Parts: sequence; structure tokens; C-alpha cells
Amino acid sequence: AKMWKPDTAGAKARNEAVRSSKYLGRALWRNLTGYHRRSRVETKMHCVKLLGQRLLARDFDRQVAEIQIRAAILNGFTALGIPRTVAVG
Repeated sequence: AKMWKPDTAGAKARNEAVRSSKYLGRALWRNLTGYHRRSRVETKMHCVKLLGQRLLARDFDRQVAEIQIRAAILNGFTALGIPRTVAVG
């Protein structure tokens, strides 16, 4: 990553993160800061938004059902990507 011009507080914080990741090494930096976990959460929230930005139902109970359906869809897609480990022998 390249350093940004330190014009804003956000740019300064980003530059500090870039410096520390280069100094510590990317793997150690991820473990210390929890970056990998945050990244996975952000990716999953993006997937939730792809299913729709808003709830279509007006009734509260139906809104709950709509959210549960979206969660079931996401869990189904996640399950497709997880390998099954089988003991041999």
C-alpha cells in the first residue's frame, strides 16, 4: 500500500496502519489488530446488502421473517463453501 497525504485524521490513521503492517509483517499485524475478523464481517455485511438494502414487509412480524429468510440464504451459501472433512481408515 502507498502512503496517503496526511491531510485528514483518517489518512493519518491509515498511514500508521500501513507503517505498522510493514514493520511487523502482515500476518502478525492481522493477528494483533483483528483485521482478518473485521474484513470477514465487512464482506458478510456486503453480502447482506446484496440481498436488499431495505425490508419490504411493513408488519414487524413479517420483517422478522424476512430477516430470518435472508440469514438462512446466507448460511446456505456459506455452507456450500465449507469443505467437509471425512476421516479415512
